[in-house]
Amino acid sequence: MVSRRAFVQQSLTALVGSSVLLEKGSSCAAQPATEPEHLKAIGLQLYTMRSEMQKSVEATLDRVAQIGYNEVEFAGYFGRTPQQISDALKKSGLTSPAAHIDMRAPWDKTLEDAAIVGHEYLVVPWMDESQRTPDGVKQLAQEFNRRAEAARKAGKNFAYHNHDFEFKQLGNSGKLLYDTLLESTDPKLVLMEMDLFWITRGGQDPLAYWNKYPGRFPLLHIKDMAADQSMQDVGSGQIPFAKYFKARNVGGATHFFVEHDQPKDPFASIDRSYQHLKQLSF
Repeated sequence: MVSRRAFVQQSLTALVGSSVLLEKGSSCAAQPATEPEHLKAIGLQLYTMRSEMQKSVEATLDRVAQIGYNEVEFAGYFGRTPQQISDALKKSGLTSPAAHIDMRAPWDKTLEDAAIVGHEYLVVPWMDESQRTPDGVKQLAQEFNRRAEAARKAGKNFAYHNHDFEFKQLGNSGKLLYDTLLESTDPKLVLMEMDLFWITRGGQDPLAYWNKYPGRFPLLHIKDMAADQSMQDVGSGQIPFAKYFKARNVGGATHFFVEHDQPKDPFASIDRSYQHLKQLSF
């Protein structure tokens, strides 16, 4: 026979054990497995297709859409008016959230054209070699701030696209040109379009910049790099895109544009890149 005292002690022990199991079970239930993510929209920088765009803007956009792309970034209108570009986009079912622009063109006209086509971001694609000095970058940063402020008043965003020369030391400053440009411009106005190929070739880590300057990188250029540093279709090189896409919110990335500067067969190139990105999970 079990004594009354022993029975009570056994019952309390069992009750405490059940509570611990319930707490552990609740903890596990509160942490479900995370579903893998995919890019919701895949874009294309149309500089890749410039040889085809010269033949027919409309036919090129139609084929780009047929492959599966959702967005395009322009690098010139190839003789079409902004309204013709807008009409061609509607016909193909594409949108164009961004465009590379010519800083020499009248800024008011650039902003007007962007409103017609529907661009949200106006991107400076290049910095002349003569500007890559401490004084040159300082003056350029001031100009970027002015342009960006006017763009913001017009409901648009202003950004700069990098190559690899920005990741070299600026004069005797001890700083990289890219860092100087980021620190010399208004972070609320001047954004960045990060080219993952060029920053990798420049020997830098995209995540380090995203952590240091969070939210300033809404646009990404997606192209791959082989071991010999040559440019490749997405998925044919060594750049860890999944790792970067997983951390996209840190940098603020919302648009992802495939690009290849010198594709042998433009349509075959963008199809390979699209198919890789479509199935890529992160």
